[in-house]
Amino acid sequence: MYRGARSRRRRDTGIVPTKTLSLGAALIVFGVIVTIASGSGSATSLIPAFIGLVFVVLGLVARAKPDLNHHLMHASAALALLAVVSSLGSAIGRGAEGWALLAQVGTIVLCAVYLVFAVQSFRQARLARTTA
Repeated sequence: MYRGARSRRRRDTGIVPTKTLSLGAALIVFGVIVTIASGSGSATSLIPAFIGLVFVVLGLVARAKPDLNHHLMHASAALALLAVVSSLGSAIGRGAEGWALLAQVGTIVLCAVYLVFAVQSFRQARLARTTA
């Protein structure tokens, strides 16, 4: 009986893949806007967009393969943590300013908000498993 409930639960991908896709799209748009507004010809100004592209891929695969949803959403949380830490380190360590600082702060804020949401979602899922 538990196995049936588990397979039904896995078919429903939930809201986390949707949030992951939204974050990815926001980072892509943000990266492109910063690149255009700054007039930068450097690929480094598109780093938020590249990170966003990975989030979009993770979200799409999670929707297409519900059985892998658990693992993919943990990967997206790890990516968000990596993005926060690396952007924070770069902003502080290199003393970024101007458009570079805006891109880093934007990436930090967007990914940190997602990370908080993801951790809350993981906790709720764990509580639901223990009470079921």
